Amino acid sequence: MECVDSRSLTDLLAACDTLMSDVGEASLREIATAALSAYADLDDDAKLQFLCHITTAYDVDADRVRAAFQQWDDVRGSGSHAGDELIGLFTAVEPARQQLLRRMNYAPGATLALVEMRSDLRRLMRRHPGLRTLDHDFHHLLRSWFNRGFLHMAEVTWNSPPQLRRHLLRYESVHPMAGDAELRRRLQPDDRRVYAFFHPATGDVPLIFVEVALVQGIPDRITPLLEADSTLDPASADTAALYSINNALDGLAGVSFGSFLIKQVIEQVSAELPHLRQFATLSPIPGFRTWLEATSDDDPELRSLADELDQLAPQDLTSPHVTRLRNRFLPALFTYLTVARRDDGRPIDAVARFHLGNGAAAWRLNWPASPSAEAWQQSYGAMVNYLYEPSQLERRHEEFVRRRTVAVTGPLEALAHATS
Repeated sequence: MECVDSRSLTDLLAACDTLMSDVGEASLREIATAALSAYADLDDDAKLQFLCHITTAYDVDADRVRAAFQQWDDVRGSGSHAGDELIGLFTAVEPARQQLLRRMNYAPGATLALVEMRSDLRRLMRRHPGLRTLDHDFHHLLRSWFNRGFLHMAEVTWNSPPQLRRHLLRYESVHPMAGDAELRRRLQPDDRRVYAFFHPATGDVPLIFVEVALVQGIPDRITPLLEADSTLDPASADTAALYSINNALDGLAGVSFGSFLIKQVIEQVSAELPHLRQFATLSPIPGFRTWLEATSDDDPELRSLADELDQLAPQDLTSPHVTRLRNRFLPALFTYLTVARRDDGRPIDAVARFHLGNGAAAWRLNWPASPSAEAWQQSYGAMVNYLYEPSQLERRHEEFVRRRTVAVTGPLEALAHATS
């Protein structure tokens, strides 16, 4: 294997040099195909060598940047608009590796292969932070290639192609499925919907997908949504519950589709079922336990709560312990979601930032809501509803972006008054 990797790496580096030379489009396609084929044969050590190599070998030419800046500054100083010189400066400051990635994209199927290459990069970057400049190049290009205008939304059903259904099984990470029986429960019943965004360059691989349950009332527990043994007539539903939102490709991290997808899902479901009164999520709270354990070191009351929670196990969430702890647990959870902030003023919780940034409002805290081991590790089994009110989305989005305002409504608004 080492011999194969060494030969593949040598071939890959040579192909990159050729790609960056003066070659025609027909040759670019052939050479890019060979380059990506060679990359696919590499193990992690060889991939790391390659990624480090292109980070340094195809960097910005500092002398060229200085010369381009000086030319632009001289012309601008003479009173000219200096448009051509500005274009020259823009060209000079772009790392050559961005052009390399563009030329690799000439190969058939290259876009998805480059997304997967970035997934490798992000994994290896955790131990090699010097690769972050290359990650920035990937992010810059992928944001352009995966512009909203290139995406189309489609409903995924039990009658969708088997390969597409397998992608849902593979990429569902919020509430993983064990097999086809669970997948059928989420796709086939009349009160279930799954919608996904697709891109022409990635075929039947979804970029992001959202799972929807048509229910009566905003749900407070996940199990009835995942293990429902009966089907509700959609005409009897008053709520569309968005209970699982999954980004399928790690290589597209930082390229946001979720806001567009959720809003388009709401539009489509509203058109299909105009009698629905409300749209809400049932969302995980991934960082609460970590925050509580860290914050409680400086707060005796939170320390006492954390110690008592640590004595429990997921199966204890049906016991009287929940009733006894609820009056202390929910205010702490409220503080985490709505008061605790990062340095940039946004909430600590990543899921909260996503939904609040979309213009949703935090509506209700639910505990216990999930019996899964992951939910226990994240939040002691708690979940939260975010309410999407179409008439309020734009206003709340603007207030969140401009003033970092966390919108709360419904039961959570009452809890806010009770704890203030």
